[in-house]
Amino acid sequence: MLSDDEKKKLNNRLRRVIGQVEAVGRMIEDEEYCVDILMQLSAATGALNKVGQIVLEQHVKSCVSDAMERGNAKDREEKIEELMKVFRKYSE
Repeated sequence: MLSDDEKKKLNNRLRRVIGQVEAVGRMIEDEEYCVDILMQLSAATGALNKVGQIVLEQHVKSCVSDAMERGNAKDREEKIEELMKVFRKYSE
């Protein structure tokens, strides 16, 4: 699925997201300005969404592509349905 380098990059992104979320907690505790908190939340959400996009892209390039090329009709249909479920979830 993911190369070691890709895993390392994703884990680095996730560590940054964790830091952003922890910063939000501190900001709330310190009663900082609401807009500043919302901006930090937006940054964390964007970073987490980017991780999801990268994982989804890799899934399409590997798992879905493999099913389309090598799988039987049932495998292809399952992968398409799985992919549509993910798209529906991300579009909410």
